[in-house]
Amino acid sequence: MTSANPNIVTVMQVRCSSTRLPNKVLLPLAGRALFLRQLERIVASKLKGTVVVSTTVYKEDDEIEQICIKEGIYCYRGSSADLLDRHFQTAKLFNADVVVKIPSDCPLIDPAIIDNVIGYFLEHRNIYQYVSNLHPASYPDGNDVEVMTMDALSDAWKNADRELEREHTTPYIWENPDKFNIGNVALPDTDYSMSHRWTIDYPEDYEFIKSVYDALYPVNPVFSMNDILDLLHRKPELMKINGHLAGVNWYRNHLDELKTIKPEQTRTTI
Repeated sequence: MTSANPNIVTVMQVRCSSTRLPNKVLLPLAGRALFLRQLERIVASKLKGTVVVSTTVYKEDDEIEQICIKEGIYCYRGSSADLLDRHFQTAKLFNADVVVKIPSDCPLIDPAIIDNVIGYFLEHRNIYQYVSNLHPASYPDGNDVEVMTMDALSDAWKNADRELEREHTTPYIWENPDKFNIGNVALPDTDYSMSHRWTIDYPEDYEFIKSVYDALYPVNPVFSMNDILDLLHRKPELMKINGHLAGVNWYRNHLDELKTIKPEQTRTTI
């Protein structure tokens, strides 16, 4: 990539269907839908470019589109099962040079972390086609940021043929390090990825996230990762709400298929 000012498009894929916690993206946080609170945090990033909600064509996701229209948020609707296609089509529609992937289960994501990852990618855009803070992870689970060139995403869209590659959008890229130059942004001398669970998949996760919002949002709506860590230091009982789920992620169901993921990067039982 040679453009001095690449067109950055940040995509947050949102849908209402969730087997473990249905309609989690619409659960209230500080009086608004969870996905809108997360969008506020993404929009607070300085480098996010154009932000787009990417949802499905299913009727159950009509409400997401309606909320986006009301709030003046860009919204694209596409495949439910093929998230790689939905991500690609969204990025293509908005003429992206650089595509950012942030999942909708990260309502505590720190805007500064988003900027750190995008900034690292931009500084090294002549070297890397893909940069994340996930391979390996070190940030608290729920601060997931992946950045890639549109060419890399297009390559994955054309060539990925495994179900998990279509469902999870980017595995084709990071599973082929011989084909793509891959960079990683890590916390120095610290790894919270298996101990601090700030993502949402289960009712206990929502209870934890709501407790954090109730404590921090009224003081500073764009509270940081360090603000949350300080809160947990003051109120360690909050960690117990969903602590039994720490380290649980989608990798656990695909360890025999993922060559770049080690067993210690996920808990296999709940």
